[in-house]
Amino acid sequence: MSNENEKMSAELDDTETSLREETAAGAPEVAEHDRVAELAAQLAEAQAAVMYAQAETQNVRRRAEKEAQDARAYAATNFARDILSVADNLSRALAAIPAELRDDEKLKGLVTGLEATGRELESVFGRHGISKISAIGEALDPNRHQAMMEMPSAEAEPGTVLQEIQTGYMIKDRLLRPALVGVAKKPD
Repeated sequence: MSNENEKMSAELDDTETSLREETAAGAPEVAEHDRVAELAAQLAEAQAAVMYAQAETQNVRRRAEKEAQDARAYAATNFARDILSVADNLSRALAAIPAELRDDEKLKGLVTGLEATGRELESVFGRHGISKISAIGEALDPNRHQAMMEMPSAEAEPGTVLQEIQTGYMIKDRLLRPALVGVAKKPD
């Protein structure tokens, strides 16, 4: 029975189409109406395509702006990594000067100059968004610390940073270099 319904429906559609074509030949307003409907459909399709293109263009622009902003913010990353070794060596040099030589009048100017250089380097780091990572006494954070050794400790909780082997740094909100640390473990 459904086959019969389908056949009848198809025959009606064919009849409507042929009747419309015959009427359109004799009545130009029907042909004009059909042309207007076709043009309206094409217009709607073109408007949808334009809206899609505008959205895509806006997404590309936003992505380019974000990439440019990141490039500006993190442009100094490679240079900063290279200069960290200079900061490390300066800190080691200052730490290696014994107290009796610090008080010596002949070396006092040298020590003062090295300390001023260290402060200026820290100031430059600060102006460019480079900051030290705090480590000692904090829980090990694998996003900021790299554990180099475990140290038995009865006083500290396991996983607590006890020793900083090398200072870690962040540049704005990104890791520049992890802090190399020694971490507490339960005593044997």
